Amino acid sequence: MITHRPHGIEHPYATSPDQRVPVLPLAGQPVRLGVVASPDVTSIVCDWGTTTLDLSPARDNGADAAALAGGEGHLSEAQAKSLGADGGWSVTTPPVTEPIRYRFRSDSETTEWFDLSPASWVPDAGEVRGGEGRVRDVEWLVSAEGAHRARFVLPLQPDDHLVGFGERYDRLDQRGQELDAVVFEQYKAQGKHGRTYLPMPFAHVVNGGWGFHVRTSRRTWFSSDQNALTVEVALGDEPIVDLGIYEGSPNEVLTAFLSEVGRAEELPDWVFRLWASGNEWNTQDLVMARMDAHRDLDIPVGAVVIEAWSDEEGITIWRDAEYAVTPDGSAHKAADFSYPADGAWPAPKAMIDELHRRDIKVILWQIPLQKSEFSTGQVAADAEAMVRDGHAVLEADGTAYHNRGWWFPKALMPDLSVQRTRDWWTEKRRYLVEDFDVDGFKTDGGEHAWGHDLRYADGRRGADGNNLFPVHYAKAFGDLLRSAGKAPVTFSRAGFTGSQAHGVFWAGDEDSTWEAFRSSITAGLTAASCGIVYWGWDLAGFSGPVPDAELYLRATAASTFLPIMQYHSEFNHHQRPLRDRTPWHVAETTGDDRVIPVFRAYATLREQLVPYLTEQAKRTISTDRPLLRPLFFDHLDDPEIWKHPYQYLLGDDLLVNPVLEPGATTWTTYIPEGTWYDVWTGAQVPNGLVTREVPLEVIPVYTRNPDLNVFH
Repeated sequence: MITHRPHGIEHPYATSPDQRVPVLPLAGQPVRLGVVASPDVTSIVCDWGTTTLDLSPARDNGADAAALAGGEGHLSEAQAKSLGADGGWSVTTPPVTEPIRYRFRSDSETTEWFDLSPASWVPDAGEVRGGEGRVRDVEWLVSAEGAHRARFVLPLQPDDHLVGFGERYDRLDQRGQELDAVVFEQYKAQGKHGRTYLPMPFAHVVNGGWGFHVRTSRRTWFSSDQNALTVEVALGDEPIVDLGIYEGSPNEVLTAFLSEVGRAEELPDWVFRLWASGNEWNTQDLVMARMDAHRDLDIPVGAVVIEAWSDEEGITIWRDAEYAVTPDGSAHKAADFSYPADGAWPAPKAMIDELHRRDIKVILWQIPLQKSEFSTGQVAADAEAMVRDGHAVLEADGTAYHNRGWWFPKALMPDLSVQRTRDWWTEKRRYLVEDFDVDGFKTDGGEHAWGHDLRYADGRRGADGNNLFPVHYAKAFGDLLRSAGKAPVTFSRAGFTGSQAHGVFWAGDEDSTWEAFRSSITAGLTAASCGIVYWGWDLAGFSGPVPDAELYLRATAASTFLPIMQYHSEFNHHQRPLRDRTPWHVAETTGDDRVIPVFRAYATLREQLVPYLTEQAKRTISTDRPLLRPLFFDHLDDPEIWKHPYQYLLGDDLLVNPVLEPGATTWTTYIPEGTWYDVWTGAQVPNGLVTREVPLEVIPVYTRNPDLNVFH
């Protein structure tokens, strides 16, 4: 058997061994044709027009396995293997100068014919709507099949800075960089590879006094130099680009953008308290033991995120629950379940009630996929219903799409583009909210749609529907919570334009390294510049060995002064030593007796900051001045701020400068215009560069409001 797919599996950044590379060549460019063959195949040829080409076994498929893997962790091996070249054959063709047909033959099989038309960049083949007076050098990538992409230039001045493009980990100012906007699960090291869970084709042109938004859900590409920003846009059925240009200050630009795409709503003040989580807290006893330790050590905690509550199959039922299968895939009610006393969760409702008595909110983990490899049980019944009743995202041929990625491979994906499926999917979780009183959902994942020709029930194809999947996903769970009288607290890592209106976000999977610490701060600042209000990260990272005390406490200090403060740890098969990021486990692992008292002090300070954060979030939503705010929003005319990209404002009154290097005993902060006071001493500080001592219990924070007394 031999298989060739011109688009391959459609991984955005790597090829698969059965793929054509490039999928759309420029006229005069050769292509690499790949096939995958069964082991009994000993020779393959390609009928390339009237020419015959011999294929050779491929040594590799060009996939950047290291980039996919992202380092050590429970998903690394799966990612590295996802594009393996076993059975791969390939050939490089002559330059493609005109439309051509090709097919492959072995001794026992001949494939269908494939058509290929090369493309060229030409002028005057479409229309750019908007951008009058700024757009230059418009070109269209056209083949015999039509227009595929548009490309145009937006001139820049020498001192312009580019900030935005969604959540970006590598740098605040993207001037001089190349990047794209496609939702993607880069497992760790996002800053190294320039990939993101939460892209947006929107950016500020700071100093220039304007910003832009490419009004599309399709993939876009951006590159800039000393003179201009070049924008490339994947097109739909018509050769039209809709471009929004917003004039004014960064605040005015953001307001104009959010008025189009939606903005955050106020969430309850408890979201600003400490969130605690560990992927291996997979029993009621473990969760309560962790919360008991918080109580006994007098470390305030406001929410527990329970990831391993279900079985990672259906993600609707507590593991070990006893119940009757609903053969038609309909939703269960709370009364349908019983919980054995010796099970993992003997009394989940009683547990949640007890946590609520302790003033701890409960958030349950979700994933927007339905496993399909089971032949019996509720998971099988749900998978059958999902396909039978038209709730699944479809392939181009009308069959159900199966996840092509490495996490939950081959799982079905619910078509959350339409209300009927959002209702069907969330109804299975309704009892958790209405009867068990769960307070929110960790809406993990959302990056699983690969394929330009997938079919969505709202009429979109994959090319313009895939990026919107995480937006619909968070909306679905937010609406479920609202319908039960709850605040729409969803906790997502993936998103796109429009995600601003849907809940809370975190920076995704990261190692416990100083590099990841720095890139996560950058991710928060760039996301905030695009209108994401409620944002945090897994403080000190969630993957790899337990961080040392210095990294852990520096990250704790920084997280105290971010919109969301949360610790979390990755699944590690319960191997010893454990990798919990609880402060007491870090103290035990590192042998550093400073960890618990310093963490306690910061968690207590965080409690005292909740009223300030609540009020500042309210102001943010009414004014669009970011809660987590890069300095250019307030000090636009000060060129010095760009030398200090990790400094930020938290609301109107706090200037924060996290300590981001190991071994620091002093730390220098740039104090911009205005009257500022050191929050720890109350002393007024001069403008300009100010250096202070930074023992582990101190993060440089300055305020322009000397009456902000939570620090004294």
